[in-house]
Amino acid sequence: MSMLSGKVALITGGGRGQGRTHAITLARQGAKVAICDIDTQYASIDYDMTAERDLERTVALVEEVGSECLAVTVDVRDPRQVEAFVSAAKDRFGRIDILSANAGVWSPALLTETTDELWADTLDTNLKGVFHAIRAAAPHMIEQRSGKIVATSSMCGRRGTPHLGAYTASKWGVIGLVKTAALELGEYGINVNAICPSYIDTPMINYDGYNRMFRPDLEAPTRETSDEIVRQQHVLPIGSFPAQHISDALLYLVSDGAAVITGTALDVTAGMSTQWGA
Repeated sequence: MSMLSGKVALITGGGRGQGRTHAITLARQGAKVAICDIDTQYASIDYDMTAERDLERTVALVEEVGSECLAVTVDVRDPRQVEAFVSAAKDRFGRIDILSANAGVWSPALLTETTDELWADTLDTNLKGVFHAIRAAAPHMIEQRSGKIVATSSMCGRRGTPHLGAYTASKWGVIGLVKTAALELGEYGINVNAICPSYIDTPMINYDGYNRMFRPDLEAPTRETSDEIVRQQHVLPIGSFPAQHISDALLYLVSDGAAVITGTALDVTAGMSTQWGA
């Protein structure tokens, strides 16, 4: 029997990047999967947030590994859309065992150049979106008296980060929210944790603005020049790494092996966590 046989997993931001890898990883272990993602480009965000058929591609990949997948277009900034997504998943699969509150955005800007729009879009997606997902899914888990919730924070939730004030504030907030939810939901057998990745090879960092943030001195910085800086920050001799490593951490946190782990933030940073307090 697979590790997650009979379980149902909900993933926000499941159309691409880490969310897509999460969906495939949990499906391989027997979970039925419900994913949501946005189909709108924020004016404040520099990279392409959505590509045609992102959700459909994730559905196909989940089905390829032998599981079922429900896909819904959702803007996690809107609590009613998130609630409708959770209800649709419950109606389709009958229960909710796992929530990966993963949807997130970022765009580099100095604090003095951060617009009201960028601040609001970042906080509303990365922090309020996590809150909306937890609030919508938790009552179903309370009724079952079981559940696993994992929110995506970041290395930026552990330290100050130049050019990423809004993103850093949102990801610090996620950790505080996770710890509070763990306290409130523990009596119902619900585990709540966060994952803090460092530099993950996804569409969010595969664009020119990311490269320029690392090497503003170069006329045409590339992914290779960015990874030179990343390797200096990582303890292990690697640059940005595949999302599968984050999905492996997620799988652990939602497995029976992590039954007594709650209220914590798991660093998956190739050793960057040596740079901040325990």
